[in-house]
Amino acid sequence: MISQTPFGALAGLKVIDLTRVLGGPFCTQVLGDHGAEITKLEPPQGDETRDWGPPSHGDIASYYVGVNRNKRSMGLDLSKPEGREVLLRMLEGADVLIENFKPGTMEKWGLGYSEVISERFPALIHARISGFGDDGPYGGFPGYDAIIQAMAGWFSVNGTPQSGPTRCGVPMVDMGTGLYTAIAILMAVIERGRSGLGQYIDMTLYDCAVSLMHPHAANFFLGDGAIPALTGNQHPNISPYDKFTTRNGEIFLGAGNNRAFKRLCTELGAPELAEDPRFITNQDRVVNRDTLTGILKPLMAKADGFALCDKLLKAGLPAGPVRNTKEVMEHPQTRQREMIWSRDWYHNPGTPIKFSRTPGQLRSTPPEYARDSRELLSEHGFSDGEIQKLVDLGILPLTQKRGT
Repeated sequence: MISQTPFGALAGLKVIDLTRVLGGPFCTQVLGDHGAEITKLEPPQGDETRDWGPPSHGDIASYYVGVNRNKRSMGLDLSKPEGREVLLRMLEGADVLIENFKPGTMEKWGLGYSEVISERFPALIHARISGFGDDGPYGGFPGYDAIIQAMAGWFSVNGTPQSGPTRCGVPMVDMGTGLYTAIAILMAVIERGRSGLGQYIDMTLYDCAVSLMHPHAANFFLGDGAIPALTGNQHPNISPYDKFTTRNGEIFLGAGNNRAFKRLCTELGAPELAEDPRFITNQDRVVNRDTLTGILKPLMAKADGFALCDKLLKAGLPAGPVRNTKEVMEHPQTRQREMIWSRDWYHNPGTPIKFSRTPGQLRSTPPEYARDSRELLSEHGFSDGEIQKLVDLGILPLTQKRGT
């Protein structure tokens, strides 16, 4: 069970979470890690990511495990009027409602923000995550991370000429939207402290993906109409900034200023490169990128890559070996920074937000489906008889309806 002891920067913030899959659950996990009370209301079939495995822990797939700690779970059928009445009762005293239904769904259910929510709960903050919002040419359409990556230009700058446009391997459209939404909710909480009023927050995957197109959008607007192209591991504005093969493995390094470039040349035994008129400034190096890369590759191939990274890092220059997931999770830096949270069977990256007085905590592992249903309704004033009636009607499912 989740600890009810107040802790964390967001202790006392009550969030009703109707989201599924990634963007919304990632947002509410961030809030829950820092003390917010997250009540996850799942449909009878459950959050579909519960089945996105293997690997799994029992009946819970790893995908669900990764973004649903520090929450309580309750099953609720919102397609039925009785289920919607339960939700309305649970919104009494809540600070935030977050959902990622297709635009128009809440309105169809008689739960629209303007018509119902804001009137009945004027202090409630209602955040919606959708693919495109409800306006524009794509308004109301569904959105998924990779599709939005393609539509918002990410594919066009990710990959090599050989690979062609390529999906970013980390689902950063969804996760970036989750982070933006967490920020937006906290902004609304601060503003409510002045006005006493909640508000509606309209978040879309598409908007967030477009906003994250840096530096490519900036380059486009100041680049005389030149369309940013595939650069592989290179950086469009910095050189050298690339992956190199050394005699004992692959490394990545970036020389963002002239001092860094000179130090790199010295460590590679070629200090004269820093004085070559083709490479004096970063602008020179960007213009002559291919020539510089062709010179650096054979020098890197002879180098001890890991030793080179250590030397450059100690000199204050960015460089590092290319590691796999296992190596990252077991690395002393990861452990020292307490970036792995563990309890019993549960092991996952912890919070990167480090507070001096109110640190985040792992209060509970990701919940089994509807684990907390009876307890939550009891806390919201439902009698045992009312709860049992909801169970009998199928409004309060206690087990996940798989395969539906």
